[in-house]
Amino acid sequence: MNIIKNLASLALVLASTLSLAENGVTDKEILIGQFAAISGPAALLGQRMQLGMQAYFTAVNAQGGVNGRSIKLVTRDDGYEPEKAAAAVKALIHEDKVFALAGSVGTPTGIAALPIVSAEQVPLVGMFTGAQALREPFNRQVFHVRASYFDETERIVQHLTTFGVKKIAVFYQNDSYGKAGLDGVLRALTKRQLKPVAIATVERNSVDVAKALEAILKSEPEAVVQISAYTSCAAFIKAARAKGYGGQFFNVSFVGSKALADALGEAGAGVVISQVVPFPYTANSQVVREYQQRMSEAGHKDFDFSSMEGFLTARVLVEGLRRAGKTLSRETLIVGLESMHDLNLGGFTVNYSAKEHQGSSFTDLTIIGRNGKFMH
Repeated sequence: MNIIKNLASLALVLASTLSLAENGVTDKEILIGQFAAISGPAALLGQRMQLGMQAYFTAVNAQGGVNGRSIKLVTRDDGYEPEKAAAAVKALIHEDKVFALAGSVGTPTGIAALPIVSAEQVPLVGMFTGAQALREPFNRQVFHVRASYFDETERIVQHLTTFGVKKIAVFYQNDSYGKAGLDGVLRALTKRQLKPVAIATVERNSVDVAKALEAILKSEPEAVVQISAYTSCAAFIKAARAKGYGGQFFNVSFVGSKALADALGEAGAGVVISQVVPFPYTANSQVVREYQQRMSEAGHKDFDFSSMEGFLTARVLVEGLRRAGKTLSRETLIVGLESMHDLNLGGFTVNYSAKEHQGSSFTDLTIIGRNGKFMH
């Protein structure tokens, strides 16, 4: 009889141990990992993404956490370089032993990380990229919160052609991010039986735009669609304006809207940027009011699109954690996220299923005003 009792007790202990055996989960804490550019030419993107995530996690922790567990964010800097991103992901999983990943920044870095995420079967929520290569083929571990670059470039080209603009050039970053955006522009133009009047490129983490500028201005475009980081886009716009170019500039959201506006200064007036999150400066929806409240509580009143995206990423992740229940595992998190069908967060809807992990197709167009402030 004593042997049976001892075996039963041992079984309970083992069951209890196994319930907490998932890396990054204890009875009091959940470790979430982020790999992003915290230094280098794209640093503001990672920094602001981190800020928005942390603002929401802090608010959740102050209210008791998720099912009694607080959330701790561990960030590793990849400098927006693929090799560093792969190393950062491995370190987060094997050294920091995080439960899940969230808030990564960039296409080339995301592509470098994807094989590791897949092999280790670690969920990754909210990649700051719209590249199709990270959406197709379907990956069960990856949950996108934002719309794709195809969605953004379609919105841009639709806007331009509606107003009769057909002479469109493309300036893109020579990597998987830039090429993903270029593919989107070409797709949208082909749909309208159009072709770009010029295509020119710049290397990642470089501001050497002289050759690209010469090639594009020679074609006399009415508008230039840019798919690059804010430093190179700002360098191109300033140089073009200095040469007297008076056409329009359009950017996709990954450029980092506030970072671009700050880098351009007075040269930014009239530059258009597509967005994949609600307008963060006007509290005209519940989700924006909550974002502004959480940021203010954390001591940050400098609202922007990138921290808004970080906030939404954290919001979606926390909802998935809540739905996963008290017995938290990577599998229950995936199931919890997949149960979010047409979930309205207060003006931003997220929709997942077992076969679809792109949560939103929301796009918007904003313009930089003369004072550097954004307008719809």
